[in-house]
Amino acid sequence: MFAPTELLWALIGLLLTIGGTFLEAYFPNLPWNWSQQGIQTHSLGVTYQIGAVLLVGCMGGKNAGALSQIAYLALGLTPWFPVFSQGGGLDYLTEPSFGYLLGFIPGAWICGLVAFKAPQRLESLSFSCICGLVVIHITGLTYLFVTHFLTWGAVLLPLWEAILKYSIYPLPAQMAVVCAVTVLAYFLRQLMLY
Repeated sequence: MFAPTELLWALIGLLLTIGGTFLEAYFPNLPWNWSQQGIQTHSLGVTYQIGAVLLVGCMGGKNAGALSQIAYLALGLTPWFPVFSQGGGLDYLTEPSFGYLLGFIPGAWICGLVAFKAPQRLESLSFSCICGLVVIHITGLTYLFVTHFLTWGAVLLPLWEAILKYSIYPLPAQMAVVCAVTVLAYFLRQLMLY
């Protein structure tokens, strides 16, 4: 059975993942340029969705992380809650990006496992987030390969284009989000005396 704190973190993780799906990640220009240019923001080209998945793993642990993502997928696959970036429903199973959504479950679990096994330091939290991100991408790539070969290549995107679109291009921006999640999780865990 789940502890009350795990259920609370699972709920927080579900809400953060839903919100992060629709919130684009930005970064400001360098501080020494603020006097000439003002504070300007530049899009990273990704949302905070993966950041929310990893944050709940770092803060709530493996069970809370996995449970929040199971709830997220269950909500998204119903036709009444279009919480995925392009809607929802069972038709979303045919989307090439669905494998990455499936990867949220083991990714959050691995992130939570590693975050609470290692000593609480920035390096160990960063490592746990990177482990979670790697698992998400491995799951997503596996889904791409399986759906590509099961449909004999008759998918919307050719396999290589899908790999570039969903894994290679967003990876640097996702690593920037991992850095932000690491720092946020470290300070929140200090504040909450974890």
